[in-house]
Amino acid sequence: MSFRTIEWRDDTVIMIDQTRLPGAEIYNTYSDFQSIAEAIKGMIIRGAPAIGVAAAMGVALGSRSIIADTHESFFRQLDNICEVLGRTRPTAVNLFWAIERMKRVAEKNRGGTLDTIRDALKKEAIRIEKEDLTICKNIGKWGATLIPEGATVLTHCNAGGLATAGYGTALGVIRAAHEAGKKIQVFADETRPWLQGARLTAWELMKEGIPTTLIADNMAGFFMSRGEITCCVVGADRIAANGDTANKIGTYSVAVLAKENNIPFYVAAPVSTLDLTLADGSKIPIEERPYSEVTHIKGIAIAPAGIRVRNPSFDVTPARYITAIITENGIVKGDYRSGLRKISGT
Repeated sequence: MSFRTIEWRDDTVIMIDQTRLPGAEIYNTYSDFQSIAEAIKGMIIRGAPAIGVAAAMGVALGSRSIIADTHESFFRQLDNICEVLGRTRPTAVNLFWAIERMKRVAEKNRGGTLDTIRDALKKEAIRIEKEDLTICKNIGKWGATLIPEGATVLTHCNAGGLATAGYGTALGVIRAAHEAGKKIQVFADETRPWLQGARLTAWELMKEGIPTTLIADNMAGFFMSRGEITCCVVGADRIAANGDTANKIGTYSVAVLAKENNIPFYVAAPVSTLDLTLADGSKIPIEERPYSEVTHIKGIAIAPAGIRVRNPSFDVTPARYITAIITENGIVKGDYRSGLRKISGT
């Protein structure tokens, strides 16, 4: 890939600024956990796996700035860092998965010096990033088997290299099918209100040389009814025990349309996106973002001042609309409750 989403370099974190794409490919340098938290909250980095990597690196960065005379003081400040990072985006479970993993590493090394703990956290954050690349490529390999030759694939939002440490989940499936030599093309819907499909997915796929057509969100049903879409592949921010899946707002609508038109609807996500503590999707917290994201585009008003607005950032697609869930450990169909538990190793 010709870009890096996030990386640890010289005890700083480098991230591509996704709010500036596709107009400019700008990389920001972060040296403290507070700025990492603001970058997550402000959508400079987004996508569940990428948020997890950023949170892990935020914990590692934060630990390096802690001034403490005792382990008790160090761990008290580390808990505060984790709390700040954990408040940034409530829906993506990968955020909390990564933070808890970093906490476990710190506890495991509690008997060592504070510098030993800091070094262990840095190594773990880098390990999480590298693991994500391998995980996404495995998701791609499994998912590519579901994409037929000559397919036109509809994807929603951005679940590509920009949403992960690189390569992607839903776009990882598309990339792997393309790399396998299958002649496929993609319909990327724009994904209001942040336009991740228009700004990010289209940008990524064009860089890869994968034939891509951009459509408005409300055009999906039209193309499905005309037989122009073969299947749908999307990412996920949290998957409940029964297979109900939270993803970018508008995913539910795409899934319903796919069901009506007998089109397979696939979810691609790492095992870390599973939240088997939740019985179903009704328990998934849904983030609501600022009204200005709906009323303005790049600072330009597109709605009358004072209009009442709702802006949920995610919706939940019931498992009955999902044909299969693709993970790095394999594909789950049918009985998601037992299949997800088995594939997660729990």
